[in-house]
Amino acid sequence: MGIRTPLYIILSLIILTFTACYNEKGSDNETATGEDSISISDSVSFYESHHYTIGYNFVVHSDSVQLILQQPEEHVSQLVTDTFSIAHDLQLAVTDIRIIPQDSIDSVWVQLIGEDGTLGWIHETELLANVTPTDPISQFIMFFSDTHLLAALIIAVLIIAAYIIRTIQRRNAPLVHFRDIPSFYPTLLCITVASSATFYASLQMFGADTWRNFYFHPSLNPFSMPLILGIFISSVWAMLIIGIAAVEDTRHHLPFDDAVLYLFGLCGWCAVLYIIFSISTLYYIGYPVLVAYCWFAVTRYIKRSRQHLICGNCGKRIREKGTCPHCGALNE
Repeated sequence: MGIRTPLYIILSLIILTFTACYNEKGSDNETATGEDSISISDSVSFYESHHYTIGYNFVVHSDSVQLILQQPEEHVSQLVTDTFSIAHDLQLAVTDIRIIPQDSIDSVWVQLIGEDGTLGWIHETELLANVTPTDPISQFIMFFSDTHLLAALIIAVLIIAAYIIRTIQRRNAPLVHFRDIPSFYPTLLCITVASSATFYASLQMFGADTWRNFYFHPSLNPFSMPLILGIFISSVWAMLIIGIAAVEDTRHHLPFDDAVLYLFGLCGWCAVLYIIFSISTLYYIGYPVLVAYCWFAVTRYIKRSRQHLICGNCGKRIREKGTCPHCGALNE
């Protein structure tokens, strides 16, 4: 292990400890008006179930969103109403929330104010389908939740990963799990990625409301979150910390060209693991597969770590007899 590796880990832990929240809270103490509007007491229960309230900010992520100028009761009564558009990337703030029980489409109406000060109403379902919270973490989640984008990314990742791994095999270069370096960090990174992907998919299935609350009020500080979300955010930080350690250790064990190729292969393999476990877990197959993969990865590392030889000239570890990649000496 390189002497700098512990320094990277300590630095990363310090950054993690002092990470601040991105949380952006709206005001839930404003009184809504109108007979069917949410009262102050009702606003608390609405916030708990819908995860936003009066004062919350959104940004339009679709081409545009249509708002109604008149009151929602007029629209429900099928009176003539006027609409106007809010364009892509413009911000909206919630100014009122009204419940219209007689509306068969969606009983929740949200009043919003645009950047130009214009007020308008919209169904909640239509609103949430066209906007995202202004927090960059929320926008990142929405961006990578797009079905078409996700499908394209999966295809691209699989093609790139296959190409990289094939190139490594042809060059007989180091490859995680097969021609690995004497460092446990790459193996640990793969296990962490697989476990995090499994945990993420589990959140989608069994903790949908918890994940929805995180989407509206994200944070990178695991200590400010509920336990289940804190574990997930910690796993994300763990991937970053272990990834830094893996890069540093690889740099010390391999020549530059082999190190770059090895790290590309490691990234490709981690991407494949994420896709496999995030999808297979949705069908409950991911859990036994994760156990089997962890067993394979650990036993494979232990087996390979015992097979490393020492160069008779420079004393550094080598994978096999022959020319030493460090000093060029021939080992018979």
